[in-house]
Amino acid sequence: MQLANLYIRTALIASLAFAASSCQRARKPAPLVPPAQAPSLQPAADASLAKTSSSKPAADTLPAKTTSTKPAAHSEKKPSSSSATHASAHSAPPAAKPAKSSTPTPVAAPPELATTPAPEPQKPVAIEPLPTTPQADPVADLIARVEKDYQAGLADYQAGKRDAAKQDFDKAFNALLGSNLDIRSDERLEKEFDRIVEGVNHLDLGTLAASGFGGDADAQPQKSEPAPIDEPNEITPPTADANLKAKAQAEVKFTRSDLPLMMTDQVAGYISYFSNRGRGVFERAFARSGRYRDMMLPILKEEGVPQDLIYLAQAESGFHPLAVSRVGARGIWQFMGSRARGYGLHHNMYVDDRQNPEKSTRAAARHLKDLYNQFGDWYLAMAAYNSGPGTVQAAVKRTGYADFWELYRRNVLPRETRNYVPIILAVTIMTKNLSQYGFDDVSMDGPLKFDTVTINYPVDLRLVAQCIGATQTDIQELNPSLLRLTTPRDGKYDLHLPAGTKDQYQTAIASIPPEMRLWWRYHTVREGDTLASLSRTYRVTVKSIVQANSLDGTELLADSKLIIPLPAGRHASDTAAYARRITRYPVHPGDTVETVAENFGVSPQMLRRWNGLHGDSLRGRRVLALHLPITPTAQTAEAASARSSKTSKRGKRASTAGSNSDTKPAESGGSGQPQATVVHHKVKSGETLYSIATYYKTTIDALKRDNGDLAVLRPGMILVIHR
Repeated sequence: MQLANLYIRTALIASLAFAASSCQRARKPAPLVPPAQAPSLQPAADASLAKTSSSKPAADTLPAKTTSTKPAAHSEKKPSSSSATHASAHSAPPAAKPAKSSTPTPVAAPPELATTPAPEPQKPVAIEPLPTTPQADPVADLIARVEKDYQAGLADYQAGKRDAAKQDFDKAFNALLGSNLDIRSDERLEKEFDRIVEGVNHLDLGTLAASGFGGDADAQPQKSEPAPIDEPNEITPPTADANLKAKAQAEVKFTRSDLPLMMTDQVAGYISYFSNRGRGVFERAFARSGRYRDMMLPILKEEGVPQDLIYLAQAESGFHPLAVSRVGARGIWQFMGSRARGYGLHHNMYVDDRQNPEKSTRAAARHLKDLYNQFGDWYLAMAAYNSGPGTVQAAVKRTGYADFWELYRRNVLPRETRNYVPIILAVTIMTKNLSQYGFDDVSMDGPLKFDTVTINYPVDLRLVAQCIGATQTDIQELNPSLLRLTTPRDGKYDLHLPAGTKDQYQTAIASIPPEMRLWWRYHTVREGDTLASLSRTYRVTVKSIVQANSLDGTELLADSKLIIPLPAGRHASDTAAYARRITRYPVHPGDTVETVAENFGVSPQMLRRWNGLHGDSLRGRRVLALHLPITPTAQTAEAASARSSKTSKRGKRASTAGSNSDTKPAESGGSGQPQATVVHHKVKSGETLYSIATYYKTTIDALKRDNGDLAVLRPGMILVIHR
């Protein structure tokens, strides 16, 4: 009976212990999976217990914070917490027999619980951020590729590999201009483009003629003009007075235009600007519009866009094909390279179609039409033409307004784009109301008229001019897309000639072998020319001149044209005869190869060759060595001067020192014969020693000898010239 009671009591105690343990587990479950990141709290009690040695009672190892955990409600006995139970069961074997004591000993946990140890929670640790993969930068990648090609071109150029240099430079340009990135959209692209253009243009590209870079060392790139729109775009629109705005607003109501015209404070402000400070800009642009108006209006009509968009070109470039903006937009319609390529305008070392008035007009009309189809508004289309469709689209999306003036008011467009549309509207309104703004006396230039010859060979533009009796400037103005003084080496090119000269050109050029049209020249015979003098002038043999022209005798007719068969590789600027004596010139601040060559009447190519120079810079140079040019006429004058100098030296000095008149005969040298005349010449802007020496039929050496060995001319200087 006692055994039965003992058994029942033992079972009851075990069940109570199990129930208490289960209650504590329900109140504070132990996580089986540790948290991903340790919380910033004190370590849990389980961790302390798990690390406690089994030799110590479980109750002694509980941390202080565990006292806050309440026992099971109304329990007759206070059993250990579940954590203590887990620790005891895990660290000590279960008792074989229950102790005979009034306080029952806790019973070990069931096997299924005892076999699962409490997990150790993670200690708080600092979480280091994962390494991020750098995002690709398409602009940096493009610049790296372009720079690699450009540097390869420079290396090939220095090594004399002209064909390879040309290919490398073309590759660099094509990569930059043919990408999907707008050069104007990123300052890094703008700088890289400008740097490469400047670097290539400063090379001595004349020596690349054999590989297609041109036929002459002086075939420098055309001089660009600043885009007129840059200046008004940089200023804040001036405030127009109320009377001007009211007057302009009244005129708009009666102005016929296929563009929507609106008078705002900004438009009135730019009308005030072009009526005063910017008056000259407006006058020049309006005058030049006559050259291209008859060509442009039909193209705009054919492409289905308002014909008054022609005033966009007037505001952008002033109708100057060589206009270049500060950000690199070029031509009458101010295309950026990447955008131009998307509309069929190509750019290489010879040709830039953005400077072709006809091609660029058609491309601009198509681009503007695409922008109108995208935005459904001509003001937004013009804004997108300036800053790119992405910029305008982002502004519309940001504000929810597809209205230019609302975007203007909210200041979500670039400053130049905000000014762009008012400038065009101001130019349009003023051009359609010239008399109201005081421009009655301004007239348009006449339209450019020309013949077109499609050629498939390279030719020097100076030879073209010689064939038809025109000037080099005439040919360049009719062919503004040509970047150098030669037509492209490969492919076809539509060469524009002055109206009525097509047949004359074709007849004259037929006498020049196609492979020599970069080198040979025509010479118009002047009175006194002989085969011997031409041979000395151009440094070719008399026999070669006779053979090239099929001459029967030595007599030359004045005003007739002779072919001068220069050897391939000999530049026309190298045909002058040069003195053997070396002249040393000390370099002054601001000097360049071009300015020194111009002052001494020598070609930049020869100056570079004599001094081992590349490009136009004289940085680091203190002295230049050069040979003064001597033409047959100059040789004669110099010889005459030398013969008379001994007898007239005293008279010349007296005349030079004592005369204030422009022209005065020198005193006789005692022989009773009249001596040389002394002329005082006042230097004008743009004159050079060479041009003055040529005009007075003297030599640069004589000018220098008689004027203190001067090297650089300044406007207003007085030169003494002995004739």
